[in-house]
Amino acid sequence: MNTVFDFAPVWRSGIGFDRLFDTLGQVAKVEQTDSYPPYDIEKTGEDVYRLTVALAGWMPDEITVITEPNVLVVSGQKAKPQDESGQKAKSQDEQYLYRGIPAVAFERRFDLADYVEVSEARLQNGLLMIDLLPKVPEEMKPRRNVIANGGNEPKTIEHQQAA
Repeated sequence: MNTVFDFAPVWRSGIGFDRLFDTLGQVAKVEQTDSYPPYDIEKTGEDVYRLTVALAGWMPDEITVITEPNVLVVSGQKAKPQDESGQKAKSQDEQYLYRGIPAVAFERRFDLADYVEVSEARLQNGLLMIDLLPKVPEEMKPRRNVIANGGNEPKTIEHQQAA
């Protein structure tokens, strides 16, 4: 079944929606097969979100959370113990009969809307919780405009705040 959408008609009438169309095109084309690490995305407030990534066996210094423009990158690299010569040290007790907890390096990318920032990231009980909050710059917030009254003194109109 072909699920590729043609956005050409929308491109002709939409201005400034380039990023939206690019994102929709990526989602339509790419089917992600890598499922590690598993994650949840939940809405915890009106515009507040929490990303929870399951990282059993990982330490905070082995995990990196980086925010790029419109992208959140969560990656991990397991630390290898070293001996005095810099070589990987093997413990006498290190002998796995079965190893089911993944210890492979990973990188997971999440697309973010404009002005969404990480407000907090914490690792607790094997879960990395990242709180995301939109922070619109002052210059992008609605502001009041002055309307001239036919050459007379300008009249100020204010927007009423919702209660």
